[in-house]
Amino acid sequence: MMTTIPFFPGMAPVGGDHATDVYRYAARKGAIEALEVAAVDLGIGLHEMHEAVAHLVENRLLMMEDRAGRRFVPVDPEVAAASLVSSVEREIYQRRELIDQIRERISVFRQDYTGGTSAPSAIEYLVGSMEVRGFLKTAGDSCRDEVLVLQSSLTDADELSQAYSPLLGRGITVRIICQHRNRADLATRMRMKKLTDAGASVCTVSHIPRSAVVFDRSLVVLFGLSDGETNVARVHNHGVAQFLLDLFNHLWETATPLEGVEAGYADVADDLQQAIAALMAKGYTDEVVARKLGMSVRSCRRHIATLMRDLDATSRFQAGVQAARKFLPNGA
Repeated sequence: MMTTIPFFPGMAPVGGDHATDVYRYAARKGAIEALEVAAVDLGIGLHEMHEAVAHLVENRLLMMEDRAGRRFVPVDPEVAAASLVSSVEREIYQRRELIDQIRERISVFRQDYTGGTSAPSAIEYLVGSMEVRGFLKTAGDSCRDEVLVLQSSLTDADELSQAYSPLLGRGITVRIICQHRNRADLATRMRMKKLTDAGASVCTVSHIPRSAVVFDRSLVVLFGLSDGETNVARVHNHGVAQFLLDLFNHLWETATPLEGVEAGYADVADDLQQAIAALMAKGYTDEVVARKLGMSVRSCRRHIATLMRDLDATSRFQAGVQAARKFLPNGA
């Protein structure tokens, strides 16, 4: 049976009861000698009085001192809270023990599942942060050689950091490609510096369409969103893994290393302008360009203004055309 969250003084009244007033009355008087008298003193009905006392007794804030159930004394709220918390903690430990027992019983069938005639599905889906983090930890614990990370957005950063941060202490090779926008924020650069100091290699590119992780060149994890919740697809397929490896290596060769906490946009200005120009030439709005490059609309417009100034363009359309001629192959 699940433990229900109890009512405490100071919380919104449950069912219109008067538990707070009754507790204060008991604390002021030192005890409730008779419910009928207390109800009159408080100006509430006897039924409401019984209901409020029942709430307080259930939550250890009143203690019945006589067997007749007429005298109730107040209990120190800290003592009451400790009593309630201890029971919740005990249930948590019991549930953890039950979880371990369930896993132990179910693990007996793992060998039959993986060693049977029918192979497990090549693609499996997990939805929700708890499930995703649990899986990433398991995959990280099993990793022996290398982790390659494509990080498309800051939304995935927390989930991904759970996967690769602990591996660095075990000597696992960790290479990360994230977007140039990570250079714009000092706090983000500081976090990246901690990773590089721990042994990770970090590079940035203008755009990454989707976050992904490849463990030991075989297990592929693709990130996405489902109804606002983080989800992943884990893929056990050699062809897909090889495709991701080729894509990662191609991006790595053209990416700009993130070196030092001071590494801002200066090192990637040309790359950013080319990416912005390519998207402007396709007629995308500022909002769409910003979203595709993973930056704020304000930052994007600042870069577009710089691009227009450098090209001496008088309109956004003219800047897109001139940028296409300057940056894109054959002006396409």
